[in-house]
Amino acid sequence: MKLVYLGSPEMSVPPLEAVLDAGHEVLLVVTNPPRRRGRRSEPTPSPVAALAADRGVPVSHDPDDILALDADLGVVVAFGRLIKPHVLAHLPMVNLHFSLLPRWRGAAPVERAILAGDTETGVCLMDVEQGLDAGGVYARRSVGIDGNTTAASLRAELVGLGTSMLLDALERPLGEPEPQPEEGVTYAAKLSTEDLALDWSRPATELARVVAVGGAWTTLGGRRLKVLQAEASDTDTNHQRVGAQVHPGELVGKVVACGKGVLELVRVQPAGKPAMEIEAFLNGARIEAGTRLPS
Repeated sequence: MKLVYLGSPEMSVPPLEAVLDAGHEVLLVVTNPPRRRGRRSEPTPSPVAALAADRGVPVSHDPDDILALDADLGVVVAFGRLIKPHVLAHLPMVNLHFSLLPRWRGAAPVERAILAGDTETGVCLMDVEQGLDAGGVYARRSVGIDGNTTAASLRAELVGLGTSMLLDALERPLGEPEPQPEEGVTYAAKLSTEDLALDWSRPATELARVVAVGGAWTTLGGRRLKVLQAEASDTDTNHQRVGAQVHPGELVGKVVACGKGVLELVRVQPAGKPAMEIEAFLNGARIEAGTRLPS
C-alpha cells in the first residue's frame, strides 16, 4: 500500500518502522521542523524525521505537500496538528489515538487517564475528520491501569498494541468506522508545569499519580526538586511513621505528609544535579526538623 505518514515524537517511531518493515511504500513523512533541545544546541530533527532519513523516505514539514502525491492512505500517529479539510479531501487518513474514545480526546490522553485514576484505557484506530479526535473508530484494544503504571510504561504498551492493530488493518479493507457516542466525551488538555506541581494538601494517592505521569516537582530551600519515583501510603501508615500531628508538606525523613496519607519519596533530582535515590539526597542535604514543602 502507498502511504503518507504524519507524526513527530518518539512514540510515532515504532509504527512507522513496522509499516516500512511490512513492505508498505511510504511516499512521504510529514513531521515537525527541527528544534533545539537546549539553549546552545543545534536544531535536531524529530525522531520520526531521523528514522525517515535513515530509511530513505522523503520528509516534509508541510501537510500541503501531500496534495502532489498519489497515495492510498495517510497514517497519523501523534502528529499534534489538525489536518486541514482540503488535505483530507485529497487523501483519506487513519489515526492511532491512545485512549478509549470518546474518553480523552486531545493532546495528553495517556497522562490524563493516569491522573484521573482510570483503571482502564486503550488505543483506537480512527477515521480522521474535522474536529478534535471526533472520527469513527475502526478498531480498539484496551489495557488496565494500576498503581504501578507510569506514563512511560503505559505509552510503550499502547504503542505496541496500536502498531499491531495498524498492521492488521492495512492488510484488509478498512470497512465502515463505528461512530463515537456523544455521551462520555472528555478532553485531555496538554499538561502544564503547574499541573505537575505537588500540592501536599491533596491526598497521597493523587500525588502518586502526578509522579507516575513524569515531571512532578516541589521546592525545597527555594530550589526546585523533581520527584521521579514515590509511593503513597494510607492514613494509618501516616500516623505510625510521621506522627498524628504533622501538617501537609511536612518532611519527616523520606516521607512527606499529605492532606490524606503520606508520600514516601524513592528517587529525586535536585536542580542542577543528577537523579539520585532519596537516601543519597538526604545524606547530602541539610534539612531541619519540621521542614515543610510548599502546598
